[in-house]
Amino acid sequence: MITGSIVALVTPMHPDGSIDWETLSRLIEWHIEMGTAAIVPVGTTGESPTVDMNEHCRIVEHTVNTVAGRVPVIAGTGANATAEAIHLTAAAKKAGADACLLVTPYYNKPTQEGLFRHYEAIARAVELPQILYNVPGRTACDLLPATVARLARLDLVIGIKEATGNLERSQDIQKLCGDDFFIYSGDDATACDLILGGAEGSISVTANVAPDKNAAMCRAALAGEMETARQLDAELQGLHHKLFLESNPIPVKWALEEMGLIEAGIRLPLTRLDDKFHDELRDAMRQAGVIN
Repeated sequence: MITGSIVALVTPMHPDGSIDWETLSRLIEWHIEMGTAAIVPVGTTGESPTVDMNEHCRIVEHTVNTVAGRVPVIAGTGANATAEAIHLTAAAKKAGADACLLVTPYYNKPTQEGLFRHYEAIARAVELPQILYNVPGRTACDLLPATVARLARLDLVIGIKEATGNLERSQDIQKLCGDDFFIYSGDDATACDLILGGAEGSISVTANVAPDKNAAMCRAALAGEMETARQLDAELQGLHHKLFLESNPIPVKWALEEMGLIEAGIRLPLTRLDDKFHDELRDAMRQAGVIN
């Protein structure tokens, strides 16, 4: 079981947009040192829509090799075509990933039956534990609790990243799927409450910027230390919100650049954070204690 603060890792790039492999290695080492419990390469925050298929597979392989078994690697392998998701998941298994994170197929708006068959086909094709990923605000596709319950009966479907921010929705999934099905927050602003309510952890954007504090918050919440968890979370709330001033990962990459951890590289159609948001995000970073 994977628990705690799981970083949805950015993909560092040079100003020309090429992948910065050396910085990727440094970020991974930093996260392990700071107490991050697991690493998710090439999820939404890792710019999975802007990297090509070869780069996607190389990023997963590079992450697995750099981690070298010290923490679990959950490879982002979702796609809006089932065949592509199977290809990416098979590549992740070959690279040695511990599990995969599969976002719902975006843009084409499948039915609930189509969603079930999509994930079932991947589970049949590749023997790698699957974490479902529901983020309807980005995909225009909502994986409903009843469908999650059907999927939870498949041996390889072990959990879900639920990013609606709806705590009642997560409680419904818990009731339908039972204690052997793991729920991870995909919404930093409500992650503390979700973990205190029984979830296993948070697949987090905030963890990119404040990995030690986010990890401490998750550990406290998992231990039922409500006062400590809420205090740590209060210090992170600014980041939870301001890291979405523009579409993720625009603000988080700017924040990491501001911290001197990455270069100013991001790929079109994504752009650098608008100047008008810089002070707001800096204030949130100061509140979290990541800059002076």
